[in-house]
Amino acid sequence: MKLRRWLVPPLALLLAACTSEQGAPEPHIPSPFADCATLTGGTAPADLPDVTLPCFTGGAGVKLTALRGPAVINLWGSWCAPCRAELPVMQELADATAGKLRVLGVNTRDSEDAGASFATDHKISMPTLYDPEQKVLFGLGSTSVPTTVFLDADGKRYLYTGTGLDKPTLGSLVRTHTGVTVTG
Repeated sequence: MKLRRWLVPPLALLLAACTSEQGAPEPHIPSPFADCATLTGGTAPADLPDVTLPCFTGGAGVKLTALRGPAVINLWGSWCAPCRAELPVMQELADATAGKLRVLGVNTRDSEDAGASFATDHKISMPTLYDPEQKVLFGLGSTSVPTTVFLDADGKRYLYTGTGLDKPTLGSLVRTHTGVTVTG
């Protein structure tokens, strides 16, 4: 009886600490990313896989076919060397085109902590979705990252796969496939 009196309270606290309201553990590293609320609401469905992904900051999931263009969607992982070089260039694009172009990331095949840690270390704050199962990557018919999707204002997509993008190449692809000119 004495043993039960000493074990029950700590055991109850331990069990309570292992659960959250949604049943998933909270990431240990706070999300450095912007909210995803302004990404959707296009008039034409985007030519993207019919997948709904959680935003790193929480809230309602984001349905990819509801994304508004013009937009650039960068699929990346903290474990991917070309992604690690390319992601700061994507953040520069997001900063330079705020209000004209939606730039968002999709952290894929990664842990939340690894993605948040990399983003924090490199000052990445663009809205980012979380896709550990690679639903978007496979839905696009791609098998590797980095992969970048360019959406025009009508939701038509152009898919770029290959080497990580540098600033001049990214600017050219943005102008050609979204109609937005990048300055700065």
